[in-house]
Amino acid sequence: MSRNEEQARDEHFWQGVAARYDVEPGPINLENGYFGRMTRSVVAAYQGHIEFINRSNSVHVRQRFDSLESLEIRAQLADLLGTYPESVALTRCASDSLHALIRNYNALRPGDQLLVSDQEYPSVLGAMRWLARNRGVELIEISHPFPVSFDSLVTTYQEAFERYPRLKLMALTYVTHRSGLVMPVQAIASAAREHGIDVILDGAHALGQIDFNLEALGILFAGFNLQKWMGAPLSLGFLYIDPKRLADIDPDMGEERYPLDDIRARAPYGTPNIPAWMTLPLVIEEHRALGGSAAKGARLNYLRDLWVSEARRMPGIEVLTPDDPRLYCGITSLRFRHEPDQQRMVDRLLADYNLFTVTRDGTAHGNCIRVTPGLANSAQDLKVLVRALGELSG
Repeated sequence: MSRNEEQARDEHFWQGVAARYDVEPGPINLENGYFGRMTRSVVAAYQGHIEFINRSNSVHVRQRFDSLESLEIRAQLADLLGTYPESVALTRCASDSLHALIRNYNALRPGDQLLVSDQEYPSVLGAMRWLARNRGVELIEISHPFPVSFDSLVTTYQEAFERYPRLKLMALTYVTHRSGLVMPVQAIASAAREHGIDVILDGAHALGQIDFNLEALGILFAGFNLQKWMGAPLSLGFLYIDPKRLADIDPDMGEERYPLDDIRARAPYGTPNIPAWMTLPLVIEEHRALGGSAAKGARLNYLRDLWVSEARRMPGIEVLTPDDPRLYCGITSLRFRHEPDQQRMVDRLLADYNLFTVTRDGTAHGNCIRVTPGLANSAQDLKVLVRALGELSG
């Protein structure tokens, strides 16, 4: 057992971590996948930055943030990815980043094909469909047969690459928002590269809970946010472009504030949430002090395993996310086998057991209930879920 895995089981340690968050009285929140909480110290810093920027207005922004602080933040984000500052541009969220990469990808030619799967986020699906319509290319949409395995996921893509030889660009979600399925990105990206297919990676749920290296993954284009597992204020994201491929992404909407060889020209224009960005160095400092994505991911996986190991033995419960450690993270989905309306069971979990969860649909496995513990949750919270599932499925 690794040090992170041992620490993940130390409830005393994680009680101390949970104590850093202010939590509103009410249901046990097992829907932490929407966005994460800020620690109390991050909230205080954010509020202080709001007040300061409100007082100083454009004086500080023009003199310091635009010319110095934003560059320091870019460097810190690049360091998180193990890459160069010149490969990172600030955005408002992962969706903004991915939309900019998709709409400005300029390497398509008549007759080319695009690829998406049923695991993509809805806004990414919509953007790829828009791209196909507006560039006059064909969109191929595939589904992953359920249940999935590491090999079946890779094989589904390999078969698509063979079947559609005109594929040029594909979207790939690292961690799917519906079930928490972790895609075998490195294997899929490698196979795509052999067929001359570019990959745009949706890393929204990966950053902060999965320890990864973009270069090792073979990813050249990606979008991330900082408000889920990093614990930053809402409205922060960034995009990544390998510098060798910058020319394949046009400046966004003809952006001319920056030179053509500057990645910042690829980001959507707008005044950013400057106080939020000024808070990010503290967010990154706390993230690293806790042990980074490896430590956070180990804890979230442990909480996930607490309830999944019990639910697997319940005849009335179907756990949809596989147990292969390469394919799951803290997010996992389930379904009540004999209940056609999973929303009704979400309502029961809330009304009868004070547990807040959410439904998700749109994939081959159908409607499901997503369970997403966070760093403020305890092992006891997941025991409540186990009892609820056992009683409701019996």
